[in-house]
Amino acid sequence: MGSPRKNGNTMALLRPFLEESHSLGVAAPMVWLHDKTIEPCVACRTCQKDWTVFGCRYHDDVPEIFQMILAADLIVLATPIYSWYCTPPLKALLDRLVYGMNKYYGAEKGPSLWAGKSLALITTCGYPPEKGADLWESGIKRYCKHSELLYKGMLVERHRGYTVDFMSQEKEQRARAFARELAAEDPAAQN
Repeated sequence: MGSPRKNGNTMALLRPFLEESHSLGVAAPMVWLHDKTIEPCVACRTCQKDWTVFGCRYHDDVPEIFQMILAADLIVLATPIYSWYCTPPLKALLDRLVYGMNKYYGAEKGPSLWAGKSLALITTCGYPPEKGADLWESGIKRYCKHSELLYKGMLVERHRGYTVDFMSQEKEQRARAFARELAAEDPAAQN
């Protein structure tokens, strides 16, 4: 979860998604990135020295998140869109993961430690989705291809302004349907 607001629009959309996931028997822990220490990647390539571990030079909260991702079948990135992309802590995490998970940047090309995992997006924005979240989705599709992840889609909802309530019954229904759709594609959730 990349939003700085614990009761903001993105959380309002994420809440029914998580409720539905849990009702389907899917373990869906949430990591609030604004509560974590995430140093920015400096491309030092320390992580490339050992292909079996994350191996970053920083001793912050990212190795813990790395372990959670390795244990997951599906990664859901939830974020409001700020200036046509995700929030800073999510961007910092993505930068760290692209190096630490993908052992592509050393003397020889190594493996993607998270190859084959699925990734989906939950996004809120102020512009129409095709003008507000399109660059974010395009960037993540490219990120997934590069990292050998399986892109599973995006739930995006628009907020039309501060004088209008964001959440509606229709948005809640779409969030729940997105959770069901993702769970239906996950073989581990069907056992």
